[in-house]
Amino acid sequence: QVQLVESGGGLVQAGGSLRLYCAASGLTFRKYAMAWFRQAPGKERESVAAISWSGGNTYYADSVKNRFTISRDNAKNTVALQMNSLKPEDTAVYYCAAADSIVQAVGARTVNYWGQGTQVTVSS
Repeated sequence: QVQLVESGGGLVQAGGSLRLYCAASGLTFRKYAMAWFRQAPGKERESVAAISWSGGNTYYADSVKNRFTISRDNAKNTVALQMNSLKPEDTAVYYCAAADSIVQAVGARTVNYWGQGTQVTVSS
């Protein structure tokens, strides 16, 4: 059974930082591209960042470029999202996801597996 378990969410003031983690099990982690999505109340789930199986290619949504960094550790089956200079508009539930390729990891409809999500709240 595939499990993606997120952690690291919480409440932070604007301008602060948080680091999200996703621990994967039940799949051959190194064969999957990984991604982070987020969903704010009343909005669609959107792609935030993605990373190829090797870590050599990354993707970032324009809204988070130069503020967020995605990374992975294939030895530990984990993927992380370092979030700096947080803004109130970053408030959302953040989801970890696994897909067959980085291209598929960018689209919510082409993801293979989802985590349960972790809440990030940025106060102004």
